[in-house]
Amino acid sequence: MGCTLLLSSCGQKKEGGQEAAPEFAVETVKTTEANLTNSYPATLKGQEVSEISAKVSGHIVKVYVKEGASVRRGQPLFAIDPVQYQNAVKQAEAAVKVAQTGIATQKLTLENKKMLHDKQIISDYDYQLAQNQLATLEAQLLQAQAALSSARDQLSFCTVTSPADGVIGEIPFRVGSLVGPSLPTPLTTVANTSTMFAYFSMTEKQLLSLSREHGSKDAAAQAFPNVQLKLADGSIYDYQGSIQAISGIIQANTGSVQIRADFKNPQNILRSGGTATVVIPTHVSNAIAVPQKATWAVQDKHFVYVLDKDNVANTTEITVMPEHDGTSFIVTSGLKAGDRIVTEGVAKLNNGTKITPITPAQSAAKQKKAQQHMAEKKMPGQD
Repeated sequence: MGCTLLLSSCGQKKEGGQEAAPEFAVETVKTTEANLTNSYPATLKGQEVSEISAKVSGHIVKVYVKEGASVRRGQPLFAIDPVQYQNAVKQAEAAVKVAQTGIATQKLTLENKKMLHDKQIISDYDYQLAQNQLATLEAQLLQAQAALSSARDQLSFCTVTSPADGVIGEIPFRVGSLVGPSLPTPLTTVANTSTMFAYFSMTEKQLLSLSREHGSKDAAAQAFPNVQLKLADGSIYDYQGSIQAISGIIQANTGSVQIRADFKNPQNILRSGGTATVVIPTHVSNAIAVPQKATWAVQDKHFVYVLDKDNVANTTEITVMPEHDGTSFIVTSGLKAGDRIVTEGVAKLNNGTKITPITPAQSAAKQKKAQQHMAEKKMPGQD
């Protein structure tokens, strides 16, 4: 470091004792093709997460599944003690038979009343009364049949089944636990993880830029390239995803917008509630890339030193893309192809200073030579 500062900041003596302009590494800006990525922390959720609750009250007598197990739609999950509901079905079936028998008897009575009415043995009132009694019994049969249907439904609810294909979540209740419809805690959850939703956030500024570029946020969502998912262990998920939705609401506390990327999950590697990182690639044509070490920042603004024709370094503000590869910035304004910029030692340079430009290779050679010189002068026994 000391060698670098020495080379970049100290002038050399010209012939006649005049001090030469200090040497700094300089590069000419060129356009290039750039492939960048931007990473966003994401939360994973199944495309469908169903809370499984008991529809009838009773003690659990059987748990058919384990936590984390894969299940199919309609597969039994729990069994609730059915005895009282079986008895209710028997009572309802008996009520239906009683109503059916009463109707059969009343029909015979009505036939007899009709015969007597036709012979004018009984009055119109007696005949109409018999008709009304049959209608009452038929209504009672409908009530009994409805009660039987309800009792059978209640009995069927004793077997709790999965509403969808998915993966079982936590099971807080075991055999013997008393459960019911009023219980605030679900028996478990079933997450349909065949497709996983990765939710991440983008700043309002980034969304506005994309919307202006593509015309709308929906058009921006369609214009996104396929994205990758970096898992918690650092590995890249085998399947690429796609941006499917951009929220229309900006969160007031963070100034960010939620975005959803969908990923297929055929091996159930991704689990609902997990975390990952969405990696979005960006391709830039005719990009102007500058080394990050050639820039410095003041209050979120980036600057470089640009040389004029007299090799005088002038401070120039630039705008850079938020995406970068860790070594270079892509400049969107402030520079053009052919500009010369100082790439090393910018911390020791002042605006308006005249310098002697050298190539990065020459700068590296001088640094190496200085290091060798210092090593030769190093005293024996010193580290």
